[in-house]
Amino acid sequence: MKEFKPYYAVIFTSTQNENIEGYAEMAEKMEALAKQQDGFLGIDSARNDVGLTISYWESLDAIKKWKQHNEHLVAQLKGRQDWYNWYHVRICKVEREYDFNS
Repeated sequence: MKEFKPYYAVIFTSTQNENIEGYAEMAEKMEALAKQQDGFLGIDSARNDVGLTISYWESLDAIKKWKQHNEHLVAQLKGRQDWYNWYHVRICKVEREYDFNS
């Protein structure tokens, strides 16, 4: 049985306004930058009426460093000013996981 080490998930749920200019490029840039950060484990994302992005991290410290990263701070400000009507962030500890693959 594979050993499991708990990790953290940052769940970012949002709704966008009609202004999407530059959003896709910034999202791609932030994903690429996040992947370079110490403690980054992965990301899942989906967008319809509500957007959902979940990033996975080794520690709360890694999450804190990512939140405070200079380029990420610029993206956060731009999101509040230009792209989002609303967003909600949840940080959760993942204690267990499993999947199905046929």
